[in-house]
Amino acid sequence: MVGLIELDGVTKRFGDVVALDGITLSVDEARILAVIGNSGAGKTTLLRVISLLERQDEGRYLYRGEDAWKTEEQLRRRITMIFQKPVMFNTTVYKNVSYGLKLRGYSRREIEAKVAEVLELVKLRGYENKNAKRLSGGEQQRVAIARAIVTEPEILVLDEPTANLDAANASVVENCIREMVKDGTTIIMATHNLFQAKRLSDTVAHLFNGRLVEVGKTEKIFENPKNELTEKFINGELYF
Repeated sequence: MVGLIELDGVTKRFGDVVALDGITLSVDEARILAVIGNSGAGKTTLLRVISLLERQDEGRYLYRGEDAWKTEEQLRRRITMIFQKPVMFNTTVYKNVSYGLKLRGYSRREIEAKVAEVLELVKLRGYENKNAKRLSGGEQQRVAIARAIVTEPEILVLDEPTANLDAANASVVENCIREMVKDGTTIIMATHNLFQAKRLSDTVAHLFNGRLVEVGKTEKIFENPKNELTEKFINGELYF
């Protein structure tokens, strides 16, 4: 079965640094892929390539069996990436969340309904008129998720979605991820939180020094890793 996304021998360099080294990976539709690995392993670079923010130097990036870069403009509308430290527009929560809908030409009534729905999902109803830049870090992350999912992306890419969040905010974010997958969204997330990867993901990919050292079903990766580096990482024997 061909995945929604297929990477075949993808390599990305920044000068003399090989950030990704021959990555071959398949991402199934409406599933959660967790990308784990130590700092500098290449996780964020992989996410940026998938999000079409960086072009690979070698290898192929396929979307539904076709070259992703040949349909770049259309595909960009289907993929949304949320960064570890989201940037808020200096305006209200409502205007932050509704921005993408306005660009797509939705009517005022449609925008109001969709914004209300996603703010309910991220537990921010009543925050519509608050300035997004004045919210806490956890609240801003929830606004960023609402802003991303309100346009109903096919693929949501998350870079450390709950890093530095307290338990309450992290729980809300994780529940949003679960609900989106139920609705058919494909989630690709990089995380240092191995417990989170185990809780949420269907598949785990372990990167080390730009190489994909192991990929498999989450349960098998955590219970019976085949690669020694993966086993050490899961057991806390590799530094983050």
